[in-house]
Amino acid sequence: MDFTTLLIQIVVAAVILAPVLWIVGKWFVGKEKAKFTDAVWIGVLGVIIGALTSFLLPGLLGSLLGTIIMIVVWLALIKHFFDCGWIKALVIAIIAGIIYWIISLILSFILVALGFPPLPSLW
Repeated sequence: MDFTTLLIQIVVAAVILAPVLWIVGKWFVGKEKAKFTDAVWIGVLGVIIGALTSFLLPGLLGSLLGTIIMIVVWLALIKHFFDCGWIKALVIAIIAGIIYWIISLILSFILVALGFPPLPSLW
């Protein structure tokens, strides 16, 4: 992954993923614990740690191990920033992931129809 791709993924995480995480987090842990800035940090740190993991663990085994590590990292970030347990973090991650996927799919179709490349994947 080059630096430009990383920057694009960070911006996408801040613009699309963070609001989704924030809203889903508010549903499950309340507005006192789920702050928008925390959702931005979850997205940005998740993307950066994911990039480092994929850089440090190349190949098929690295891809499998990296995926497992990233699932744990995303859950740990949600657990830490939203001050919740592992199960709530898992539920928040699953629901936010589904909503993010739907939004990014719709936006990618629109971008491709306008002649732009689709949004990069964060997962």
